[in-house]
Amino acid sequence: MRNEMQPGTGVRTIGGMYATVKEIGDETVLLEVAPGVHAVYAKNAIGAVLSDEEYNRIVHGDTEEELPAVPDDASSLTESTEAAEADAAVAEDAKIDLGKKDEAEDAAAPKDGKADGGADTK
Repeated sequence: MRNEMQPGTGVRTIGGMYATVKEIGDETVLLEVAPGVHAVYAKNAIGAVLSDEEYNRIVHGDTEEELPAVPDDASSLTESTEAAEADAAVAEDAKIDLGKKDEAEDAAAPKDGKADGGADTK
């Protein structure tokens, strides 16, 4: 598996980091972990050599699905604007009040005035 590595190949380290191979040495491999960020790893730290499709799917979120076509006119844009306004109106009606209520504070207060529930004994 590690013999299949070559510059430009996507890999996953045994620690779970995804990176691109930049250079391969005898015992080490230089990985690009982010654009312009390089790290040297031992070859035996490479857990998997990934296909280009799998690497792009995991790292970049690329999928095989086709994206919807962009319309030539603006007529479809007005329909989605109206739908968005309707969704916003529904969401506004469904807001939850997370503020404290006076009744909740009254219910939580002890009836005898003692906060710790203890008695008057000494």
